[in-house]
Amino acid sequence: MGRLGPDLTTPEGRLEVAHAAAEFAREAGALQLARLGQLRAGEVRSKSARRDLVTEVDLECERLLVERLREHFPGHAIEAEEEVRDARDEERPRWFVDPLDGTVNFIHELPAFAVSMGLFVGRRPLAAVVHAPRLAETFVAAEGAGATLNGQRIRVSDTTELADAIVATGFPYRRNELPNNNLSNFDRLFLEVRGLRRMGSAAIDLAYTAAGRIDAYWELHLGPHDMAAGALLVREAGGLVTDVDGGDDWLRSGAVVAGPESLHRALVALVEG
Repeated sequence: MGRLGPDLTTPEGRLEVAHAAAEFAREAGALQLARLGQLRAGEVRSKSARRDLVTEVDLECERLLVERLREHFPGHAIEAEEEVRDARDEERPRWFVDPLDGTVNFIHELPAFAVSMGLFVGRRPLAAVVHAPRLAETFVAAEGAGATLNGQRIRVSDTTELADAIVATGFPYRRNELPNNNLSNFDRLFLEVRGLRRMGSAAIDLAYTAAGRIDAYWELHLGPHDMAAGALLVREAGGLVTDVDGGDDWLRSGAVVAGPESLHRALVALVEG
C-alpha cells in the first residue's frame, strides 16, 4: 500500500478502498443511531436557506469520516458537505462525503438518512458507499467490481415502460427562489408513471435505484456529495447515469438522471434542467 492506499488501477484495489470506507461509514452510522431522537436545543440550525438544516451530528460525523480518510488515505483529497473542501486537483483521488444525507429526516426520526462516500479521479467514479444505519443497509460499489447490498449483488430494475415505473425525485431547499424548482417536471411525470416518490435523501434514492426498488430517479440542484456515491452504485448495477441532457456533466452540474437504459432515455426526453 502506497501513499494513495490500495492500487486504484485494479477492481480489487478499488473494492478494498470501498470496503474500508464502508467501515468508516458504519462507525458514523452508529454515532447517528446513538444520537437519534436525542438532539438538544441549539444543536440544529439553518444554513443558506431556512429549510436547509444542519445538526451537531452532521458535523461530528463529518469530522470522524475526515479523520479516518486522512489516516488511511493520506494522499487523497476530500470534499465534504459541511467543513472540508481541499483544493481542486483533477489528478488526485478525491472523496465526496455527505456525513448525513437526509438531515431533515434524521431530525424528524424518519429512517431515510444515510452516510454517503464516493471516490473519484476527475469525473471518473472509483468507489462508493451508502450506509443507511436506521435501515441496517450498506450499499457498496467499486468500478469494475459490481454493486452490493449487505454483501449481495444488486441490479437495476428490468422495468421498460414509464407507465409501469416507480420514479423518485426531490426538491431544492431554495425552491421558492429558483427559476426551475423541479415542480414542472414533477407535474409532467405525474401522469406518465405508476408512482412518484420523494424520499428526502438523494443517496438513498440512488441506492434504491441501483437495487431495483425504485425504477428510475432524477433530481436538480444537487451537490456532488449528494450523488457521487449513489451514481456509481447505479452504474455498477447495470444502469445509466447522466445529466438531464444525457451528457456526462452530472457530478458538478447538480442535475442527474439515473436508471435502466429504457427508462433513463424516457426521462431524459421529459425532464427539463
